[in-house]
Amino acid sequence: MIDIVFFGTPAIALKSLEYLYNSDKINVLAVVTQPDKPAGRGHKISMSPIKQFALDKGLALFQPKSIRKEPEIQEELKKLNPDFFVTFAFGQILSQEVLDIPKYETINLHASLLPKYRGANPIQRAIINGDKETGICTMITELGLDCGDVCMREVIQIPDDMTCVDLFEKISETSPELLEKTLIGLVEKTIAPEKQCENGVCMANKLTKEETLIDWTKSAQEIHNLVRGIYKFPSAYFIHNDKIIKVLETRVVNGSGKCGEFVRFSKEGIEVGCGKDCILLVKVKPEGKGEMLASAWSNGIKK
Repeated sequence: MIDIVFFGTPAIALKSLEYLYNSDKINVLAVVTQPDKPAGRGHKISMSPIKQFALDKGLALFQPKSIRKEPEIQEELKKLNPDFFVTFAFGQILSQEVLDIPKYETINLHASLLPKYRGANPIQRAIINGDKETGICTMITELGLDCGDVCMREVIQIPDDMTCVDLFEKISETSPELLEKTLIGLVEKTIAPEKQCENGVCMANKLTKEETLIDWTKSAQEIHNLVRGIYKFPSAYFIHNDKIIKVLETRVVNGSGKCGEFVRFSKEGIEVGCGKDCILLVKVKPEGKGEMLASAWSNGIKK
């Protein structure tokens, strides 16, 4: 059995933890996750999905505020004598002292085809930039940002209608087996990690609030990519009559019109002029209201 400690926090990592926990070749010794945080409209303190799983299975659980600065937790992890640390969207930077604990390595699951999209938002950036494919990599964690040797990778296609939520789910489903194969391959020495090529390095920086505001001078395709790239996280938007209108679903259509102008209303939605072609607003969420078809929203603004 390969003994691991699993580091993760959000739901995207849950299927990987479940898979490794149920593997007959992997033994999950403990789980490390972020401290409980306020969530939702009521800002109630909420535990991560990873913590909930650990509690349900009776696994040893650690919730450091910053594991780099908590030597007492580091000492507890050393006592477990793990073969590997496995990290997947954990949300904290590990120090060299932490990386030195496992017998072999710390293996990270990164949601891109490295060296492309190093950083915090590889999933959303791939869609926003109109990429036709992305993927996942298992890599050996080093102190630099996502620069360690790559162990294994798998390509994932991005259809033109895929949203970031869809891609999150696809990555969540694809990652577990790749992690297991990586751990086994490293122990059995059937995998030879490869250094990342420095050609093609690009960063997936955190989204700024300014980026989520729709710029109608851009092409309809670019706007469509933005909408699906930040679908509900946090959603692209525009201002109409001093109200924020979040855009949840769009299509690119042939046509032309003044940038930002409502060109045509139909049962399918609202066509808006862009820098190139038009964008059809299919589903929106007006400020103070729930999600609705753009055609239904248009009935109110035309009165």
